[in-house]
Amino acid sequence: MSTSRMHADEFEIDVDLVRRLLMTQAPQWADLPLAAVPSAGTDNALYRLGEDKVVRLPRVAWAAGLVAKEQTWLPRLAPHLPLAIPEPLAMGRPGEGYPWNWSVYAWLEGEEASMDNLASPEQAAIALASFLLSLEQQSTFEGPRAGTGNFSRGVPLKQRDAPTRAAIASLEGVFDTAPFVAAWEKALAVPEYAGPTKWVHGDLRPGNLLANKGRLSAVIDFGCLGVGDPACDLQIAWNFFPSSIRAVFRQTLSMDDATWERGKGWALSIALIALPYYLNTNPILAGISRRAIKEVLF
Repeated sequence: MSTSRMHADEFEIDVDLVRRLLMTQAPQWADLPLAAVPSAGTDNALYRLGEDKVVRLPRVAWAAGLVAKEQTWLPRLAPHLPLAIPEPLAMGRPGEGYPWNWSVYAWLEGEEASMDNLASPEQAAIALASFLLSLEQQSTFEGPRAGTGNFSRGVPLKQRDAPTRAAIASLEGVFDTAPFVAAWEKALAVPEYAGPTKWVHGDLRPGNLLANKGRLSAVIDFGCLGVGDPACDLQIAWNFFPSSIRAVFRQTLSMDDATWERGKGWALSIALIALPYYLNTNPILAGISRRAIKEVLF
């Protein structure tokens, strides 16, 4: 069975293809059980390999260049972070008709984090804030700068003005978009980040957080990893945490007002751009986007 399609130009991936790639490039694992992993992720298809590994393959060309970045930087960052992150075990090459590099990672136990499976959302907020503080403290020397290589996560918000307004325009007739415009213009009026650039995960949303035994245990999917404005990672405060937990998250981060308001702008921009694109192809991501927009506005 192939993965379900979310993009018009995505490559069709199925178990047979993954098995052939393993047989030719990683024969030591080729006989292990292999099964597709259901996921609301948009850029990669996942296949669990045996009990302790997962194969991750880009679905579309724009995700293909992210493989080498993760392979390079995740092993360097992992020892310094208080939550688990993916551990690359091997990098595959194009083959068997598949056009891009791909990865094998160690399997991380857990399930996608939710308010229902976290024993203490307050603990999760503190743990995630501590993770971000640790990530921001790591040296950015030679780190990939925010821009086209990470979907512009961490650039000044004004650089996202055109695509954000285009997304708002595409939602006219479906929503009352006047509040979207007002909230976005308020975010653009916040002073730009003037401090040292820092590491950003770039795509913090509930699907990229794992919970295990009731506790936040891991952060996954670092395709948007880059060096830029750390306010980008505050999007999680609106796309996941309810208002009371959001306050705990902010308090742990000791966040100033300008950074917090830029974070709100990031949550809004990412949600507005994702909503029309995934409205009919990825209901989970569309739902996360709706939630973020609602939380920012109200």
